[in-house]
Amino acid sequence: MTLDRNLAVVGAQWGDEGKGKIVDLLAPAFSVVARSQGGHNAGHTVLVGGRQFILHLIPSGILHPGVTCVIGNGVVIDVGALFAELDGLAAQGIDLDGRLLVSDRAHVILPYHREIERLAEERRGALRIDTTSRGIGPSYEDKAGRRGIRIADLAGGAHGERLAGLVRANVEARNRLVAGEPLDWREVHADAAESWARLQPMVGDVSEFLASALAAGRAVLFEGAQGAMLDLDHGTYPYVTSSNATIGGVCTGLGVGPRAIGSVLGIAKAYTTRVGAGPLPTELDSVLADRLREVGREYGASTGRPRRCGWFDAAVVRRAVRINGIDALAVTKLDVLDALEELRVCTGYRCGEAHLTDLPADVERLEACRPVYETLPGWAHTRGTAGARRETDLPAEARAYLDRLEAVCGVPISIVSTGSDRSETIVRPESLGARWLT
Repeated sequence: MTLDRNLAVVGAQWGDEGKGKIVDLLAPAFSVVARSQGGHNAGHTVLVGGRQFILHLIPSGILHPGVTCVIGNGVVIDVGALFAELDGLAAQGIDLDGRLLVSDRAHVILPYHREIERLAEERRGALRIDTTSRGIGPSYEDKAGRRGIRIADLAGGAHGERLAGLVRANVEARNRLVAGEPLDWREVHADAAESWARLQPMVGDVSEFLASALAAGRAVLFEGAQGAMLDLDHGTYPYVTSSNATIGGVCTGLGVGPRAIGSVLGIAKAYTTRVGAGPLPTELDSVLADRLREVGREYGASTGRPRRCGWFDAAVVRRAVRINGIDALAVTKLDVLDALEELRVCTGYRCGEAHLTDLPADVERLEACRPVYETLPGWAHTRGTAGARRETDLPAEARAYLDRLEAVCGVPISIVSTGSDRSETIVRPESLGARWLT
């Protein structure tokens, strides 16, 4: 068993870092690509030869024939969304037969989860989290409250007493919370039970499958969703997702031991974005933020919501490096900075009289902090980076910018993305990424 062939890919900011492209790029070197957490609130966009694929639940490796994709027990699954994604890929000519395994221990998102989440957001008022309202959080709440419904529970079909009892209890609890027309538990039960016929061929024990694959020497790519700053424990709580988007979520969400993870590649944009409410210390003023948003097409792949934009925050990425044990970074969207005369990099924060090099736990204190910046020259006056495939094709200022990011983040940059297409990528020789891409 050669475990050093395995790789985990994790987001090093607030999600939307470009993990989909990097996983797609790496996937041909792996036999299995496995997703460990989150739900269909994630959105991985992959552009191949002018064709765009947007994936929410299914790992990006599905675009490569011969790669088996796995959805682990740590993922919460809206079965309707999964079926829609499968149908969309099939319509685009992607052969899915026998290539997707869904954990029988994964929890299910049902219609009342979406309703409860929308209601909770409305009641928060000014303190709302700005969730996607897709039922992710309430499904995880049911899981933690030991009242959740798992994929395995659907196996009883319409005659499964356990499924009927679980659905009835949860729908009756929903009816006590939500005003208006009560939901009929029988309809919810019928829809859930009906889904099993299509699900059954792709359902199995993911932990057992991965153990067998690893024992046989098959290389596994662990695909993360969201990012370190959205992690339930280590992110900017409470403005976080409902699962562990850091490296520990790989082990719990797939049923593998930590030794199965050979190396960790962190993905970070050449600037910073986040969606929804919560602190973003380097957030830009509206004019420059709008400029980056339009050039970088910074709109959520899942929701279409505009992303907030800011300068690169090295304190955020350093924290992600430490928590995840990141060995190297892939920096994406370098080309979005092509038109800027100067760039800023946040190296820490000034909070009153204190100088901090890491994020404080108190989000109100973080929001009161001011970034400490270094200013670097841009490369607007020279050739751009868009489409570059070799490091020597980059202007000197862009190379200096990457060198500085390496220095302030404390890890090497292995891969640089210079455009949306799979081919618009620089892989540094003798780097971590080169192990799988050369």
